[in-house]
Amino acid sequence: MKKIKILIPVYNDWESVFKLLENINSEISTLSHEFSVIIVNDASTENRPEKSLNLDNLKSIQIINMKENQGHARCNATGLKYIFEKEEFDYVIPMDGDGEDRPEEIKQLIDNLNYHPDKPIVGERIKRSEGIFFKFCYLAHKIITYTFTGEIIKYGNYSCLPKSTVAEMINEKATWSSFSGSLAKVAKRRVGVPSERGSRYFGPSKMSFKNLIIHSLSIISVFKMNVLIRSILFLTVYMFLIQQNITLIMLIPFMLIFVLIASVFTVSKRESLDELSNSLSSISSIDKLK
Repeated sequence: MKKIKILIPVYNDWESVFKLLENINSEISTLSHEFSVIIVNDASTENRPEKSLNLDNLKSIQIINMKENQGHARCNATGLKYIFEKEEFDYVIPMDGDGEDRPEEIKQLIDNLNYHPDKPIVGERIKRSEGIFFKFCYLAHKIITYTFTGEIIKYGNYSCLPKSTVAEMINEKATWSSFSGSLAKVAKRRVGVPSERGSRYFGPSKMSFKNLIIHSLSIISVFKMNVLIRSILFLTVYMFLIQQNITLIMLIPFMLIFVLIASVFTVSKRESLDELSNSLSSISSIDKLK
């Protein structure tokens, strides 16, 4: 029997989290492992409602309350740090708390541990539930990421991480800024399983277009030297091809790539091993629901 910690960051969306807990409890009923939940409360401004829950299949539920709002990626990083230093565990399953990471797929992640016990299992998204605009932005993000970094990243947080991978991630500065980018950097040998993005349980997504751009740049910035090298190579070849017929319009790619490089290196400053190492000092309290 393995000890598995489910890590869920939350900001105000308590109704979704409680429904997610009920669904997780139902889905793991046939699995012969010990499951516990760690919820990282990102300094929510809404009070957590008092609710009676029947969650017999979960061994324990803890809520880590942060002193200040830090953002989704940093809550995941703090949660990984807390679990590694304070809990006994074999695997960690990070997942979103709004229902988009479907608890029905936990069994699929766990089943793959029988064949790949020492590798991270990631949910590779094959179908999304968002609108056309978000799907277009996500496709553009994947193309730009692959073009400038050489990395194919088709997954988010939803994964099953062995203890060895968690150890690597909490010692990687990129984890403080991007979960998926950091995982791509520290774990080249990953196992992907098909994952369908679910619909939010309640209300619209809180992800603004600005935050979507920052999220994308945070992933790309993990491989900023790749971006720089590939950009220089592209511009060198491009300059050679247009040298006989240079116009202002033909200089637009130079401007766009310059903006990309500047943005990537700016966002990369969000990475911090010091802040990650000291993240547990940002915890104000810990509540035990079970």
